[in-house]
Amino acid sequence: MKRRYITIAIIAGIILLISWKLLSNKKQLNEKNKPVLNTNIRVPVSVTVVKSVPGNISFRKTGSLSPFKTVKVLATTSGLLLRLPFELGDAVQQGQTLALLDTRLLNIDLQKATTNITKLKNDLDTYTDLLKGHAATQEKVNEIRQQYLAELNQADRLRRQINDATIQSPLNGIIAAKAVEQGAYVNSGAELATVVNLSKVKAQVNLTETEVYKIKTGNHVSITADVYPDVTYDGNISFISPQADATHNYLVEVTITNTGRNMLRAGTFVNVDFVYSAGHDILVIPREALTESIQQASVYVVQQQQAVRRQVKTGLEMNGQIEIRNGLSAGDTVVTSGQINLKEGTAVNIAK
Repeated sequence: MKRRYITIAIIAGIILLISWKLLSNKKQLNEKNKPVLNTNIRVPVSVTVVKSVPGNISFRKTGSLSPFKTVKVLATTSGLLLRLPFELGDAVQQGQTLALLDTRLLNIDLQKATTNITKLKNDLDTYTDLLKGHAATQEKVNEIRQQYLAELNQADRLRRQINDATIQSPLNGIIAAKAVEQGAYVNSGAELATVVNLSKVKAQVNLTETEVYKIKTGNHVSITADVYPDVTYDGNISFISPQADATHNYLVEVTITNTGRNMLRAGTFVNVDFVYSAGHDILVIPREALTESIQQASVYVVQQQQAVRRQVKTGLEMNGQIEIRNGLSAGDTVVTSGQINLKEGTAVNIAK
């Protein structure tokens, strides 16, 4: 029995020794396989230096052109169109006849009215003399006078209708639309044609709140169009909306002189370049250096090979650059790419 207990004790000791050895080996393997933290890893980034530049700030907006004046030509009386001496695209002058209505019936009515006026005038003179001799009543004289005045009004109305039958162009321009054809009967107020004046054109663009307070009515601007890439047009700010739209943008209208060989057409897309002087030097950085929206702008500045986050206040955006009004100084090094991998204090490696 004693020998049996000794044997069991020896076996248990061997098992414990093997278990301890296995645990010891596993611990050594875990330590060996544990990843080694490399505190020397640096995130590669591209950077630029904050620049101080003269405060002649420019920004570009895109808009489309509309005619300086557009007028619909309407019939001012009813009648048959005897003449319609124009076609689409014709150039017309102010006062040029665009349509002639049939006035034969109106002329007949005017002749009748003129005859009646002459007769009533004689009757009125006769009865007025009779009234003085007490040979006629005042009521009869008043009746004839009323008829005489009614015929005068009728004659004036007919003359206006005859004059209105000759429809003239209200301005210099080009026929942009033709609504009727010769021989048609038109009612008063019917549209006959549309005339547009392209000697000047208007470009409409939307400016932000920051931008709109930098311009004034009458300021000079430069305009370019892709259709004439080598031509620059001169324009002036003719209108600034006093009220923002739902997106807090302000409508600005620019008037452009549109004469010469390279005339622009309504509907053409153009680039409008605004320029103003801040009166002092300003700080600028590339737009891509911002890590948040313009309203909550921030950048990463490189200091002692580490990324330091800075909140900044921005100004106008111009040609890929953005004005920095607060938060940076000239000569600061800011990250322009690689920000997605950065946080406060991250070690960086500046790409050459």
